[in-house]
Amino acid sequence: MKAAKVIFDYKSPVAAIIMLLMVLTMVFDFIPIAPVTAVLIASLFVILTGCFRSVDAAYKTINWESVVLIGAMMPMSTALEKTGVSQMVSETLVNSLGAFGPYALLAGIYFTTSLLTMFISNTATAVLMAPIALVAAQQVGVSPYAFLFAVTLGASMCFASPFSTPPNALVMKAGNYTFMDYVRVGLPLQLIIGIVMTFVLPLLFPF
Repeated sequence: MKAAKVIFDYKSPVAAIIMLLMVLTMVFDFIPIAPVTAVLIASLFVILTGCFRSVDAAYKTINWESVVLIGAMMPMSTALEKTGVSQMVSETLVNSLGAFGPYALLAGIYFTTSLLTMFISNTATAVLMAPIALVAAQQVGVSPYAFLFAVTLGASMCFASPFSTPPNALVMKAGNYTFMDYVRVGLPLQLIIGIVMTFVLPLLFPF
């Protein structure tokens, strides 16, 4: 047991360096390597350097409940799009908020995304809301960049539900959290960030 601990302590800086190089490769466009290729190369180096030593131990560390939960939520976006719900949501947002100006519509897009992310995964929500935001911006005649970023941030910064993002789901069992724990801490923070982003995004991406 002690020997294994020494090995992993020694290998942890190597794994950290490999991860950092992988992230830098994905961030900088001048490096001609696709993100998927960067991940595969990093995985290969983790194996070759001995950071990854046991397949059984790796499988035991995976929270399969979270994996199944995230995977099961992905078809929701397709179902909502096929049934016409996405088009209905877009038209409702434009009809109800478009007359109040782009700021009101942007806030509607942001908080609608945040609300949906409380019940389905953030990836599925982003896939669902991106075309809605694009159509809504086109219907009011403004640039769609701020609206698309509102979808991105609204889907990522949802803290009021364990279903919102993979990190939320992964720590739920380990921390013995309940659904209300996320609501009590995450909902006020989510509202504050939403209000701030409604005014900050148009500064970065003018209408």
